[in-house]
Amino acid sequence: MKKNASPANPPRRRDRSEVLPLKGEIDLHVSPSVTASLNALIEKKPQRLVVDLSDVTYIDSAGLAALIEAMQKVEAYGAKFLLAGLQETVRSIFEISRLDQVFQIFPDVDAALRN
Repeated sequence: MKKNASPANPPRRRDRSEVLPLKGEIDLHVSPSVTASLNALIEKKPQRLVVDLSDVTYIDSAGLAALIEAMQKVEAYGAKFLLAGLQETVRSIFEISRLDQVFQIFPDVDAALRN
């Protein structure tokens, strides 16, 4: 038995950012857990917080409010809050509400991490 065996997948070097992947429908019933997850990441004060919405099929006003609140908290300490991977249906909700002009939105997580 090797004492100093390295892990099969060595941890990737962390880019001082945090990524929160979300999936499914983000609505009134789900938004409290989204808020809790966002707040847990925000407590770590990452320089860049990316919310991956590539697997989100719908978001309502409660979900949007959770994202707005998180963005305000992140920007209050001088960091970046970024959204990535919006599907067309979700993108249209952001456009109709004009939140596409408020949030920094990227086509995918990799693009957001390069910002």
